[in-house]
Amino acid sequence: MTTIPYQPEAGAETPAQRPWYRHLYIQVLIAIAAGVLIGHFAPATGEALKPLGDAFIKLVKMIIAPVIFLTIVTGIAGMRDLASVGRVAGKAFGYFFFFSTLALIVGLIVANVIRPGAGLNIDPATLDTSKVAVFAAKAHESTLTGFLMGIIPDSFLSGLTEGNILQTLFIAILFGIGLALIGDRGNRITDALEDLSLAVFKVVAILMKVAPIGAFGAMAFTIGAYGVGTLANLAMLVGTFYLTSLIFVIVVLGAVSRLAGFSIFRLIGYLKAELLLVLGTSSSESALPSLMEKMERAGCAKSVVGLVVPTGYSFNLDGTNIYMTLAALFIAQACNVDLTLGQQLLLLSVAMLSSKGAAGVTGAGFITLAATLSIVPSVPVAGMALILGVDRFMSECRSLTNFIGNAVATVVVSRWEGRLDETQFNLALTGKSPRVDQMDVDAVPAA
Repeated sequence: MTTIPYQPEAGAETPAQRPWYRHLYIQVLIAIAAGVLIGHFAPATGEALKPLGDAFIKLVKMIIAPVIFLTIVTGIAGMRDLASVGRVAGKAFGYFFFFSTLALIVGLIVANVIRPGAGLNIDPATLDTSKVAVFAAKAHESTLTGFLMGIIPDSFLSGLTEGNILQTLFIAILFGIGLALIGDRGNRITDALEDLSLAVFKVVAILMKVAPIGAFGAMAFTIGAYGVGTLANLAMLVGTFYLTSLIFVIVVLGAVSRLAGFSIFRLIGYLKAELLLVLGTSSSESALPSLMEKMERAGCAKSVVGLVVPTGYSFNLDGTNIYMTLAALFIAQACNVDLTLGQQLLLLSVAMLSSKGAAGVTGAGFITLAATLSIVPSVPVAGMALILGVDRFMSECRSLTNFIGNAVATVVVSRWEGRLDETQFNLALTGKSPRVDQMDVDAVPAA
């Protein structure tokens, strides 16, 4: 199946012709800056603006299930060769496992080299663990068995209505396979779903018009509620985490991108509007529909995008994995707990499992850390109270790193499968493809 490139409508303006203030990334950047100012100089007002960010994220989550379902079903039904579906899934999970583990190892190494928690000399008994207890309770609920059982929805429709990405993915794959197996008789259904997907992506474009408002409200709340001054207390940890994530993106993902024949910086530039949206809302889910649409527009096959992006959002969490090992060792160092190499390897092994067990859970980074520390008794769970105040600031970096990691994975798997339109991909990354700014309401794929 050949990816159909997007075509501009007759007489429509190109991104180069559009005034600078109409580009989404400019609007989101201005909104983030305004949110920071409001949150800093009028904290109470900033906190009161929280519903703006929450409402926007709810709007996006509302459309995630239809986007995933339609993309996967039409992609699989169009492939017809079901063996290739299994091959794509196998390559994707192989990629996820390798780089998720590598991210954990990178966090472990950096924590041992920089030692951000050394010298704090914290007594765990003096910490207020009341707020941490809530996350610890959720962590105990997030067992691996419970996670696997949770993939199966209670009914066919509940998998599409409850907002669980993995349940939606499960239903979509089954339905797509069923549609492919009935052959030509399924063509009418596939065509109808293709037409429906055009309308759904039009809705996505409309919703993204209010993205700056959502980013403004979310950033104003974050700064108003937690204050920039909060960062000063744990600046070493926050700075180390941001630096580590930056190195992982530029060096590790950059090397992967280079081997796959493209520039990580060009890909980041192509996705700049979505990245700013993730930064403003501290949620990578806020840009999930846009990521799927733009990766398909960049020449990645619909079937690959439909399988890699949603599963990556649960299994390819590079930023979360860096955070887990780095934060765990920070707590150990701050509480003067010396971990042997064996204990650190045990921590790494547990983190590999617990990161899958809490996938898709709101606040997964903090919950997964709680789950990991509760299994490794050497590091006191109470020490999580140390980082609770700055976790919100680190969640932004986690989300950005996760988002970039999944974008890279989509391109790499598409190229492995030989299902990447090279011409369209190069045009998109160089900004020469029509309608590069996905947020234009008039931008729709060619039928």
